[in-house]
Amino acid sequence: MGMIEETDKLMLDWNKINGISDENHVIPVAVQNINTKEVILIAYTNEEALKESIRLKKAVFWSTSRNKLWFKGAESGNTFTLEHIFVNCEQNSLVYQVTPDKGNICHTSYNGAANNCYYRELDMDTMKLINLNEKNKGE
Repeated sequence: MGMIEETDKLMLDWNKINGISDENHVIPVAVQNINTKEVILIAYTNEEALKESIRLKKAVFWSTSRNKLWFKGAESGNTFTLEHIFVNCEQNSLVYQVTPDKGNICHTSYNGAANNCYYRELDMDTMKLINLNEKNKGE
């Protein structure tokens, strides 16, 4: 293993995926529900968003489409309390374990029930998306 894999020093590689947001170097963040272990969403963070997340103990990201801080749930109220931050071996991605603060964890829902953002599965034979809510309804 190399030094980056063995160190206890935080040395995040903000340049790993240049091109997505060249002015504000970002890395991906997988957001996981601490209770269910479901992956809720994948987002991006930069240094500013990471510092704000740590300061607030809430999930704050960098919106690559709007090129600004995105405080998850600021408009909807569906915020996430940040419980843990995990750093991968190459220090170029993170996992935020969070507790959803209220009902919905995504802007989508199914019959009024909250979805996570990964509510569809790709059928690799047909290349069509299967809504897991519909699939699970028949089981």
